[in-house]
Amino acid sequence: MIELVDTSDTRAVRNKDNVLEFYDLVINQKKSEEFVGRFMTPGYVQHNPLIADGAEALGQFFGGITRDRAEARVIVHKIIAVGDYVFAHVNFLNLFNDDPADTGIAGVDIYRMDAEGKAIEHWDTLQVVGTPENAAPWLAPDIPRANPHGMF
Repeated sequence: MIELVDTSDTRAVRNKDNVLEFYDLVINQKKSEEFVGRFMTPGYVQHNPLIADGAEALGQFFGGITRDRAEARVIVHKIIAVGDYVFAHVNFLNLFNDDPADTGIAGVDIYRMDAEGKAIEHWDTLQVVGTPENAAPWLAPDIPRANPHGMF
């Protein structure tokens, strides 16, 4: 994993550590409903149209996924923290299927953090990872890749 953070900026370091712990506890350890409140404010604003505002709604969203998908997990490839913002380049695996060969969804999550290190706002952009042969299997099946570059 690549981490970019000014280690002298204790706020940015704390925010980065909180986002990493959020991913691990809430998704990888499947403890979303118990721990999401540790990382998000109650009035957390969500810009992903699939999830309602609020920490409780986020916990319920990931709780439903992790109850249904034993292999659901996230891998953080890059994380950047600057002041109140944290940007994470991630790979969500098995969120919507149980296929052991799932290539997952590449995401860039952007968090705006409060003075206590909790997320108060979140944006994301998501893209199906695809395979070396198929650029976007869910969105446009059988469209060949135009380049050899992977998502990570």
